[in-house]
Amino acid sequence: MRLEPVVGDDPREILRGLRSAIHGAGPALGLGMVRAVPGAVRAGTAVVVTTSGSTGVPKSVILSRDALTASALATFARVGEGAWLLALPASYVAGLQVLVRSIVADREPAILSGAFTPQSFTALALTMVSSRGGVRVPTYTSLVPAQLSRLLDAAEGDRSVAAAIRSFEAILVGGQALPPVVLERAHEVGARIVRTYGSTETSGGCVYDGRPLDGVGIRILDGEVQLAGPTLADGYLGDTDGTEAVFRVDDHGRRWYRTGDAGIIEDGILRVKGRIDNVIVSGGINISLDRVERIVRSVPGLSGAVVIGVPDERWGEASVVVASRGEALRRSESVQLEEARSAVAAEIGAHARPTRLVLVDELATLPSGKPDREAIRRAVTALH
Repeated sequence: MRLEPVVGDDPREILRGLRSAIHGAGPALGLGMVRAVPGAVRAGTAVVVTTSGSTGVPKSVILSRDALTASALATFARVGEGAWLLALPASYVAGLQVLVRSIVADREPAILSGAFTPQSFTALALTMVSSRGGVRVPTYTSLVPAQLSRLLDAAEGDRSVAAAIRSFEAILVGGQALPPVVLERAHEVGARIVRTYGSTETSGGCVYDGRPLDGVGIRILDGEVQLAGPTLADGYLGDTDGTEAVFRVDDHGRRWYRTGDAGIIEDGILRVKGRIDNVIVSGGINISLDRVERIVRSVPGLSGAVVIGVPDERWGEASVVVASRGEALRRSESVQLEEARSAVAAEIGAHARPTRLVLVDELATLPSGKPDREAIRRAVTALH
């Protein structure tokens, strides 16, 4: 089957090609390709999505028509079917899935043009409010936490933004952990939020509010979250070793994806604790930066902060809190750092306290909206 790289990130061009690929009438699409690719892929492939991830290592994930369709149908079974608004890059798996769901439901998606702003999002969302035969047509969208935070900030002074947020039957939020304070604010506005967990390798979110979608399996093996089911990718293009390292077949013939995330299952609910490998050794003690970050984000004014590890002459490695200016400046930098250090010490111990708070004009992000942790780490290291 032919693989046709898509140049640029035009969502309408991707929609046209994706519709043909999903229906088996056209070539597979190559999104975000960063190197020469083979001219053909296995039959049934719909899309190859190349993502750099927060570490900057490119991975070209092979997604079949069956996997993408299974994901869309499982989403319909969980949250319902209706019209979708695209507010994310179409080359990012969460944005791609908005288009897939629209194709499977045979509905044209509403596509946000240009940069995301609360005003443009609101205008488009409110035009989607409609009914058919006297019954309201449900609307849905998918966002990352940073977008939701911007909408909530704008809603404080603009009722139309609040109305737009409430107009959706469900707003899927994924890509990274949603800070509890942001979720609470969303509920206060009347938003119906569904927290999603997954990755490009699982055709996007496949666990909603901690519970797997129909057909998706979850297990915790040696502390690692592993996922199975019909939404799994076929593997990595041109990377047999990488594919075999993270896609494993068990003794019963079931194929599992190793997420690299630490987690537990409590009362049937998956709780992700962070990346297994996002650990520094400070003074001879292992410290999970993800755990430190979750605590820091509970401090008022630091809900969007990122915690990274940097070399430290005394301890070997140390953690640093990086936050954008704005809300963080409502109180002094020293006060916020001390509150963060106190909160971390109370929950983990004094050894895990971050050493510094660095304020930046804007946190570097990936196209998906996730923090670009590697770029942030390099920038902070360069400050020494």
